[in-house]
Amino acid sequence: MFEKLVQIFKIKDLRRKILFVLGVFVVFRIMANIPVPGINIENLREFFERFQMFGLLNVFVGGTLSRISIVMLGLGPYITAIVIFQLLTLIFPALERMYKEEGEAGRRRFNQYARIATVPLAALQGYGMLTLLQRQGAISFASPQMLFSAIITVTAGTMFLMWLGELITEKGIGNGVSLLIFAGIVAEMPSNIRQALIAWTPAQLPSYIFFIFATFLIIFGVVMVTEARRNIPVSYAKRVRGIRMYGGVSTYLPMNVNPAGVIPIIFALSVLLFPSMIANFLSGVGGTVGEIAQNIADFFENQILWGVLYFILVFVFTYFYTMVTFDPKTISQNLQKMGGFIPGIRPGPSTTRYLSFILHRVLFIGALFLGLIAVMPSIVQGLTRIIAFSFLIGGTSVLIIVAVVLDTLKQINAQLQMREYEKI
Repeated sequence: MFEKLVQIFKIKDLRRKILFVLGVFVVFRIMANIPVPGINIENLREFFERFQMFGLLNVFVGGTLSRISIVMLGLGPYITAIVIFQLLTLIFPALERMYKEEGEAGRRRFNQYARIATVPLAALQGYGMLTLLQRQGAISFASPQMLFSAIITVTAGTMFLMWLGELITEKGIGNGVSLLIFAGIVAEMPSNIRQALIAWTPAQLPSYIFFIFATFLIIFGVVMVTEARRNIPVSYAKRVRGIRMYGGVSTYLPMNVNPAGVIPIIFALSVLLFPSMIANFLSGVGGTVGEIAQNIADFFENQILWGVLYFILVFVFTYFYTMVTFDPKTISQNLQKMGGFIPGIRPGPSTTRYLSFILHRVLFIGALFLGLIAVMPSIVQGLTRIIAFSFLIGGTSVLIIVAVVLDTLKQINAQLQMREYEKI
């Protein structure tokens, strides 16, 4: 490990990429601490104690929401736009062809549409969040012009973060969006640890021991499931071209146990927060509409019902998102074109059915795992009564941290190996 670290900083190109990523992290954290004008700190603290589900969202955006910073929305609108467009590929064949058949140029156009859609999504989400906070007394604006200015500011902050993420992907190392989310989560950990240490009493010692045990257990489980794969054997027929023979080799098709990553959790969280935000926004209207909105808000405040609904949505979205991004029919056709086949399975429709069968069996384990990971903060909080740590080891946070670290390490190792091959 030490030799690899020395190697990384000896190679000029790799050192430059890592320093560039660290520099972007510094810019991101500076922006995360620049607040929107008109904040009432005490009322803001009370708001997050009252609406604990916003605390989970705050951890996901790196604490920017609790500070009402200019990047308070994080990269949520951009991720939502990408997910929406990927779901639209099921409805519009032209979008599906663009994303799956037109290669790199098609994916660039697809991502450009997602960037454009991010602007109205960020403005709408910013308006809803700022208005909700204003109704709760957490922030105050002297005039509608100030509110409009704040909406423009937070929308621009989201677009700037999106640009930073793409810069990391292009000039740095790793996936830029994932690394910015990772930086936000890690930046909040010292604050959470400090909170827990301040609130510590000797009577809580068993809870802290249980917490340490749960932490290692969760990290171990996340690493195992993130890296777990079901390998499907694939053989290639021998082909003669000219005087040379090709093929005749055996390999495997890896199928991840968790192919959807953290996207289903993000999407389920967005779906749950949207009606809650609207209900809290309309609860002060009065009359029948206000009464219905208040009942909906009370329903979402019930932690048990919220946790059950959250688990179900994550489970369903895991299947749904995987069906969008992983098409057994396309894989079967590609295998057939390249002369590949699964031993004992006929090429064509039989291979498609076999891949679908394996995918659904593997995906059940992945969906169950993601659902448990999503509700882990509530379970830990209920068992240990340590609120600060419940979000610190929250399944979503650990899943993102582990996935990003593993992916970045793989890319760094690939860069090192590439340079070893160049030497040879």
